[in-house]
Formats: sequence, C-alpha cells, structure tokens
Amino acid sequence: MVSAFPIDAIRAQFPALGAAPNSVFLDNPAGTQVPDRVIDAVSDCFRQTFANLGGAFPVSQRSSALVTHAHEQAALFCNAASVREIALGASMTELTYALARALARGFRPGDEVLVTSMDHEANVSPWMQIAEDFDLTLRKIRFDETSWRIEPEALAEALTPRTRLLALNYASNLTGAVNDVATLSRIAKEAGALVYVDAVQSAPHLLTDVQALGCDFLVCSAYKFFGPHLSILWGREALLENLQADRLRCGPTGPAEKFERGTPQMELHAGLSAAIDYLVDLGRSLETSAEPRDALAKAFEAARRHEEGLAHTLIDGLANLPGITIQGPTDLQALEGRVPTVSLTSERTSSRSLVSGLAEHGIHAWSGHNYAYEIAQQIGLDMEDGVLRLGIAHYNTTDEIERTLQAVKTLTR
Repeated sequence: MVSAFPIDAIRAQFPALGAAPNSVFLDNPAGTQVPDRVIDAVSDCFRQTFANLGGAFPVSQRSSALVTHAHEQAALFCNAASVREIALGASMTELTYALARALARGFRPGDEVLVTSMDHEANVSPWMQIAEDFDLTLRKIRFDETSWRIEPEALAEALTPRTRLLALNYASNLTGAVNDVATLSRIAKEAGALVYVDAVQSAPHLLTDVQALGCDFLVCSAYKFFGPHLSILWGREALLENLQADRLRCGPTGPAEKFERGTPQMELHAGLSAAIDYLVDLGRSLETSAEPRDALAKAFEAARRHEEGLAHTLIDGLANLPGITIQGPTDLQALEGRVPTVSLTSERTSSRSLVSGLAEHGIHAWSGHNYAYEIAQQIGLDMEDGVLRLGIAHYNTTDEIERTLQAVKTLTR
C-alpha cells in the first residue's frame, strides 16, 4: 500500500523539499510545507487581485470573488451545511478567544465549562479566562494514561446539569492520540452541553467531517494542512446566529462573518483555496472524476495509509532503542488510534540536546512541551525540556524515517 502511493509526484510539488534535498522535515505538527500552487496563488493575488472588497471596479470584484471562494472551499473541507457557517481568521487561538467570549455572554454565573488535560493550550486558556471574567466554573477532565485519550466514562462522570460547554481536541499535538469525538460529542450533547473541537492536529491526517462528528463548533488551521497562515472556524448556523460577537457597528452581521474583523487577508484566502484544491486533485489522481468531497476522502485515505506505514517504522525503531520512552500510543496494531506525531524522552540525553543534534543531521524537529501544557503536567515531564517531537506528513519517506532513527540512535548512544 505504501509503495503504491505517488510519493515522488507529491514531493515534486513541494519546492522546499527540492530546495533543501538533504533536509528531513519532521516539524510538521508546527506547520507543514506548501505546494507550488499555494505559492503561486498568493503571488497571483498580489499581482492581479489585490484591492479592498465591495468596489465597483474589476480588481475589487475579483477580490470579493476570491474571498467568497475561500469560504466555499473551507465549507467543502469541513463538510459544512452552508458557507454561512464558516469564518476565517488569523489563527485558531484568535478565533477561539473570539468565540469563547461570545458564548460566555449566554452563560450564567456558576455555569460550568469542561476542558481536558489532553489539549493544546489554545483550547484551554481562552476558556479559563472567560471562567474568570464571567464567574463560571472551569473543570478539567484527565486523559487516560493507558489509552492516552479522553474516555467516555470520564466525560460522563464529569458532566453535571450546570455544564454548558465541552472543549476538547480531535488529536493531540504531543502524543498523537486521537479522541473518539463523535462518541464524546453525543454524550456531552445528551447532557445539554455544547461541544467545541480543536481539529488543528487532525486536519492534516483525517478527513474533517463536522456532520459525522456531531459537534457544534470546530476550528483548524490551514498552515497545518499545506496552506498559508489562516484558520477556519465552523459553527452551526443556528447557534452562530444567536451569538453576540465583538464587532464594529457597521461591520458584517452574518452568522459567521461577524467574527471576521477588519479587511480580510486576500492573499491568504487565495492560498487556502489552493491548498484545498491540492488535496482534491490528489484524490482525483487516485480516482478520476471524483466529486470534490469524495476526492478529499480518497486523498486522506491514501495519505493515511502511507503515513501509518512510516509511523509503524518510526515507533518500532524507537521502541528498540535503549533508554527511549515514547510519550503516546505505541500499539502498532492500532495506528488508526493516533496521528503520526511521535514524541519521546531519553534517559541519557535531554530533548533540547536531541533536537539540536538532529538539526546538525539536517532533521527538523521540536522539543519542549509544544503548548501541550496540561499533558506535560499530567505525565510529569520536565516543563522546560519536554519531549523530542517528530511529526510525519504525507510527503515524508521511509528513507527519511530510517535516517532519523539512525540519528537518534547515535545521539542517545
């Protein structure tokens, strides 16, 4: 299955891989590389479609069409019911802060917000701060240290009649563990709580389908799935309609667009559309004439099989190195329960030294807690040193994984 994946054709579309042929890009959880078409789309926007929106002249009209198309592409990516459910913003963090404050206006003092110890800090701090500002009760659910997930039983036990919202992630940016969001959403909603999902780390690896997940809000970032630094917020239209956003008096009033403050970054909207086009075309190269949503599903299915093969090699190789502990799921027969982000600690070498040593070998990686602050605390990591994090994308190769394993072996010898 791995050998059938068109890896050479894929890599040829990413100029950074050719510009640094001796480099291994395993820093993907922090941000992926982009294909030529994304670079071209951003550049073409500056050349041909760079004027503010709403004008009578052609360039402004093209800019408006470009921004509309980006929202349509984002709706396709998330499987939204309507483009009116899509807001685009500078980052997942910015969008989460904006929505958190809007939601909090509808809560009452003493209402509860649930967060998890599995989440990136961007899906914890905004909720902590609205709890302080609006006299809410913030409660945390610990992840299971055997499965590395939020278990349904733990959520059911934490819910009370005062619970108004559950904030959780789809996949961890440190352990790689994937939550059963559909089941957790059902349990929370049956108790009367809204569900806000951080899909930043799942979006490069798993097909995003808000209808199947059953959540109420979902956010992800294009620069994690081969696009520019722009993020997507999806919310159910009926819920968004009733939220009061912090906005200009004369600003847009649509359900989602009222969360888009200021002039949009047209060039980044162009890049977002191109990134999603890239994924659609990847799917069509594997199954011709597929409808866009079906093509997306095909692309993610094939990429996931390829990534699972690489993750198998990486996890198996690390598990056989003395003094190495993988901080996350290690069951090689259940790789569907994780994304290919693999974090480790070494008894012999600090994570900071490992990441510096790998850089000397041309291997890009990260160390530290990587903003997975709650995870690091729960499992007792050194908060300064954290882990060495290696994150696979669909453009990585078996040779790159073998090279990385050899480098880690040398550095921890």
